[in-house]
Amino acid sequence: MDWITQTKIPVGRYAKAAFDWMQAHLGGLFDAVAAVLEAVIDAVLLVLQWPPDLAPLSPDYQPVYAPALHPLVIVALVVVLAWVLQRSWKVCLLVGLGFLFILNQGYWKATTESLALILTAGILCMGLGVPLGIAAAHRPRLYRLMQPVLDLMQTLPTFVYLIPAIVFFGLGMVPGLVATVIFVLPAPIRMTWLGISTTPPALAEAAEAFGATPMQKLWKVELPWARPQIMAGLNQTIMLSLSMVVIAALVGANGLGVPVVRALNSVNPALGFESGAVIVVLAIVLDRLLRKARK
Repeated sequence: MDWITQTKIPVGRYAKAAFDWMQAHLGGLFDAVAAVLEAVIDAVLLVLQWPPDLAPLSPDYQPVYAPALHPLVIVALVVVLAWVLQRSWKVCLLVGLGFLFILNQGYWKATTESLALILTAGILCMGLGVPLGIAAAHRPRLYRLMQPVLDLMQTLPTFVYLIPAIVFFGLGMVPGLVATVIFVLPAPIRMTWLGISTTPPALAEAAEAFGATPMQKLWKVELPWARPQIMAGLNQTIMLSLSMVVIAALVGANGLGVPVVRALNSVNPALGFESGAVIVVLAIVLDRLLRKARK
């Protein structure tokens, strides 16, 4: 069987040559993308961690807001959001208790950093996935071309995404965000395609009979029909992004993955189960916030 390996296809060498060329000729583009993504993450963090910890302007400086009360304000706002979305006091109670548990364990800052990564990834994935899913539903040939790419994005080991992310963007939150978006993006594309493509032909024909333009048919017929699938795609986007928290920590991304990696390196079961429990609670809270829309 040695004759098979003697004619080995140099896949790794070709990939390295492609990465080297991109790094040499597209370095400015990657720097610009990294700057924009980092600015978006910082903006989300500014909201979640406001007011930020600033150095005092003078020895007599006294902050107007008490930083210790800030997490409780955010918890209250999330509980209000849960009531607006679910109209259930049980869900509100679960959300409030979940965030209070996170506060009790001392993981509030790490949770906000993970939420910044999850929210940014969700915005990017839905902003790219929904239009691509609509285009694929209207153009079957385009979807057939996209299918192998989507399969590759979902089946390729996530650790492989980290290699080009580090090469192009260095260490920090940006490579973790890029790897998360690549892994999660197929979910909203497929769910949007499913919702739009399963629109009953009778509804589409009725809209056309009444003189609806393609854009009117999209906004008034197809998107309302596909709304449950699109919201299910949003739920999957949030959950899959949360599953990437630990992997993103391997490339320097802050958040709840950092204590998990630290516990793994030091074989610390107490720290591992503590941080793992916080991740589970956060996942349950986010899932309950979107469960009604998914139905």
